[in-house]
Amino acid sequence: MTGFETGALEELRQVESELNTRWPETKIEPSLDRIRALADILGDPQASYPVVHIGGTNGKTSTSRMVDALLTRIGLRTGRYTSPHLQLATERISVDGAPISPERYVEIYRDIEPYLSIVDARGDVPMSKFEVLTGMAFAAFADAPVDVGVIEVGMGGSWDATNIADGRVAVITPIGLDHVEYLGGDLAGIAQEKAGIIKPGAVALLAKQEPAAEQVLLRRCAEVDATVARLGSEFGVIQRDVAVGGQVLRLQGLAGEYDEVFLPLHGAHQAANAALALAAVEAFFGAGPDRQLDVEAVREAFATATSPGRLERVRTAPTVLVDAAHNPHGAEALAKALDEEFGFRKLVAVVGVMQEKDAVGILSALEPVVQEVVLTANSSPRAMDPDLLAGVAIPIFGEDRMVVQPHLDDAIEEAVRLAEESDDGDIVSGGGVVVTGSVVTAGDARALFGKEPS
Repeated sequence: MTGFETGALEELRQVESELNTRWPETKIEPSLDRIRALADILGDPQASYPVVHIGGTNGKTSTSRMVDALLTRIGLRTGRYTSPHLQLATERISVDGAPISPERYVEIYRDIEPYLSIVDARGDVPMSKFEVLTGMAFAAFADAPVDVGVIEVGMGGSWDATNIADGRVAVITPIGLDHVEYLGGDLAGIAQEKAGIIKPGAVALLAKQEPAAEQVLLRRCAEVDATVARLGSEFGVIQRDVAVGGQVLRLQGLAGEYDEVFLPLHGAHQAANAALALAAVEAFFGAGPDRQLDVEAVREAFATATSPGRLERVRTAPTVLVDAAHNPHGAEALAKALDEEFGFRKLVAVVGVMQEKDAVGILSALEPVVQEVVLTANSSPRAMDPDLLAGVAIPIFGEDRMVVQPHLDDAIEEAVRLAEESDDGDIVSGGGVVVTGSVVTAGDARALFGKEPS
């Protein structure tokens, strides 16, 4: 599957097996005590570099990768922590814009492993897997050492393990309903939790939000005396033109205008993520009328930006796209991009979702742009049974527009066949397939098409 040595991957699997004995990322006990205790033992590595902290519901990873690309092109050494991973755990911890090696991942874990039992013994609840991974990332970045940490929130904000970092810049991507079993179903309440990453005196960059969420975020900024800038007000996308392989943007930053910016990613949501990333980097350097970033450096950075598993093309003839949309908000953004930027004669979706996700919302968002759907399951033990998913899909698509294929590889093969088939059964060109519904589904599909973790 990858170019890594078998021995290194085996050691990585062993470490992952040990980490998987801990609470998974889907189970939390709201407290920063455990991660603070580990960080204290390690010498507070997260305090040894400035941090750009990125929270929200959708777009966090893409925005993080763009911030990383900009900072790297400008000349800083970066550490980037994102979650979840698509294919390999090493994707979560990147230095110099690339995932650390399996050998380094294992080394970092073994370095901090002796201290985990000390923290575990101090309380009733041992450290979760995500808390350990966060400690590993903080330590890896301090060891590198990096000039700046680009840190993505795992879930929520206030109680997320990443929140012991003191972000001088806080970025809040669009907030929607997700993880309702942990964060609740009230948008204002979710925004309150996510607003917790906005620290006293920080600069807060806000994506466009629903009024209920925006009100909460602005109140938090006022309470902690944070400087606030909003997409569509202080910065934004002036112009967006669809181009081959992506889009060309004219962006209004905090410190000036940046034109002829090619972004090799699809969708208006990615243009908004680019504006957010640009403003975050400007804020990091102290944006002002005379502090505009070098326009050519910005162009070069965005031209190299990647976001695996986000409307990523993994095959042509027919085109197969992979997208990690796993909630209704993400599925709506995906559907809009498919409708606006791709002219498929026929589009077939392969959908595999997790048990706890809003399958109705995801399928309903996709239905207007998809002619047929193939329902399947991904490799996660939490994957929704395809037959149950079919029961959800019938009222939305009708039985004539859906197929059930329990295994993802078979599902993709079936979708390709359907995409190439005309109404009278002939094989014709112009069809497309999109594989979506979960980060795990996207990662599994990437692996099936031979894509390397990145």
